[in-house]
Amino acid sequence: MPKRRANGEGNIRKRKDGRWEGRYTVGHDPETGKAIIKNVLGKTQAAVKEKLKKAIEENVGIDYGRAKTYTVGSWLEVWMENYAKVKLRPSTFKTSQGFLKNHIKPQIGGIPLADLTSLDLQRFYKHLLDGGRVDRIEAKKKPKGLAPKTVRNIHQMIGSAYNLALEQKLVSKNPTQGCALPKEEHKEMKTLTADQLSAFFREARDSGVYELYYLDLATGLRRGELLGLKWTDVDLVRGVLKIQRAISRQNGKVVEAPLKTKNAYRTLPLSADTISVLKMQKNKVGSSEWVFPSPTGGPMSPDSVLHMLHRVLKRAGLPRIRFHDLRHTFATMALQNGVDVKTVSSMLGHYSAGFTLDTYAHVTTDAQLKAAQTMGSILSRAV
Repeated sequence: MPKRRANGEGNIRKRKDGRWEGRYTVGHDPETGKAIIKNVLGKTQAAVKEKLKKAIEENVGIDYGRAKTYTVGSWLEVWMENYAKVKLRPSTFKTSQGFLKNHIKPQIGGIPLADLTSLDLQRFYKHLLDGGRVDRIEAKKKPKGLAPKTVRNIHQMIGSAYNLALEQKLVSKNPTQGCALPKEEHKEMKTLTADQLSAFFREARDSGVYELYYLDLATGLRRGELLGLKWTDVDLVRGVLKIQRAISRQNGKVVEAPLKTKNAYRTLPLSADTISVLKMQKNKVGSSEWVFPSPTGGPMSPDSVLHMLHRVLKRAGLPRIRFHDLRHTFATMALQNGVDVKTVSSMLGHYSAGFTLDTYAHVTTDAQLKAAQTMGSILSRAV
């Protein structure tokens, strides 16, 4: 009966091609009982001896027998169900499910969990960038490749799943480490000027949606946050507004959802004009619990307020912008008119003032230039 090779045991030999090879055992196949062998290669015996020692040390405790029962696809399913489902927001979880179903499983899902390499991932990412978009009717006019941000999100998802595999002693390294990722393309920020706002508000009044867009431009709320407002969140006497939930569309339904981050849960002060606008809105909606209800009485759909925005802009003769650009308009105007970055950051619900500073660097640079010119003028008069 042949001797059963112990885990970590290794030997070195010279191959016919002249290179040296070190082979070592990392476990046993749970079905056949045969040893699972891995190898390292080198030009000299000494080099291979060093590589073999390092490889054995790295693989101590790794359960390759159990790892062999998983493919990349099946392990990500385990990660999705037991970790992602608990940690991720419902909308993010649904997006991750789409990544797994449409991209990861068809391309690399069949590779054994412990065999996936950084090169496999690099080829996978290149495929996604070149022509990875799923062929759907609504995607006909879009580029064939996925956006760099989407590829980066898929990379982060795979990395998180492999971090769990590392913790479970199923792999010795995370293959996402060291991958070259595409640079994220930032969408151009568009904001409305003071003159454009006048035209926008005139048309919003005529369209009966003035209060909704006024409140958004006065507070910089995200679209889901704006639609998630209930009258219990509004204190018209104290003049404050609590942001406690968001509205999103999931599985075709408009539902309540948690906010994006813990910093998004915030209380904002309201100006006298904004309080007056909210009082007008209260009179319009009567007994509805929602500040901006839909015709059926529930919260408004995020899609409907976007379509509404585009109609108002078109009728006002203004350029088409995203709903999120109203938030950018609020932040830009606040910074341009002397509100400090930390205050703007807290009002926006950003996780740090540094993020706000990076996002609106072009605005703060202008403010710094104005400050420098002002100081130059003061000092020149003193000389």
